[in-house]
Amino acid sequence: MTSPRVVVVHRATEYDELLARHGTRGQAAFFLTTRGRSLDDVDAQHAALAAARATVAAAIPADWRRAEVERSDVSRFVFGPEDIVVVVGQDGLVANVAKYLNGQPVIGVNPGGYAGILVPHRASEVAALLAGRGKAPVTRRAMVSVRTDDGQELTALNEIFVGQPTHQSARYRLEVAGEGERQSSSGLIVGTGTGATGWCASIQRVAAPQLPLPAPSEEGLAWFVREAWPSPNTGVSLTAGLLAPGEELSLVVESDSLIAFGDGIEDDRLILSWGQRVSIAVADRYLVTL
Repeated sequence: MTSPRVVVVHRATEYDELLARHGTRGQAAFFLTTRGRSLDDVDAQHAALAAARATVAAAIPADWRRAEVERSDVSRFVFGPEDIVVVVGQDGLVANVAKYLNGQPVIGVNPGGYAGILVPHRASEVAALLAGRGKAPVTRRAMVSVRTDDGQELTALNEIFVGQPTHQSARYRLEVAGEGERQSSSGLIVGTGTGATGWCASIQRVAAPQLPLPAPSEEGLAWFVREAWPSPNTGVSLTAGLLAPGEELSLVVESDSLIAFGDGIEDDRLILSWGQRVSIAVADRYLVTL
């Protein structure tokens, strides 16, 4: 029987990025002083992440396989079905990884200083979690997917955005729950329960305060049209709502070009052309967390 593989995912620290940009520690320190900051805080964050990664590495049983991947390489990394993924960092890093997984359990480790629901564990807890694999309770978090009529697909944990890359007016025909409307807006957001405390929450407070957002473990989505513009050719009656499993929201692109991306990662996007149909719904896979 093949032993499990533990894949540790982390992100370069601010210190790593400063060193890559400025070449030496002294130059990095000088740059920070020009911004009214000290290298001490950056050092502390860097040391905390290094310590957490060392503790996680020591927790992996000696006869198990292991791998480590930095965030910028995640899109090129091949996750196996037997993998256990340990994300050391903040909530956003879990979201970055989620769309590349298909049922592999994720252990979110907070190295300290971060607030978030996706990294609830300390590095010292990883050994017990790995030892109890298969027995520890898991949480399944719904994800959202966008599909185009030519077979492109993108999945996200928090939300999908469809609109202009410049956030200028996007033109399209929106179709949901048997109704349709041509619209001009600054984009469409469709979010999960996990993402309901982020972008969707800020829009809901202004656009539809009466609309209940889905819970993190709920298999439902909330959708919002940002700044819909009323005109003789475009309407504003379909601007917010909920999607249950099996329901979908569609739009037909009426701009020369639009984009769709997930979880704020605009570099990983779908390019949508005039006349193309896009469908958004609850994804057929989930993020599984321990």
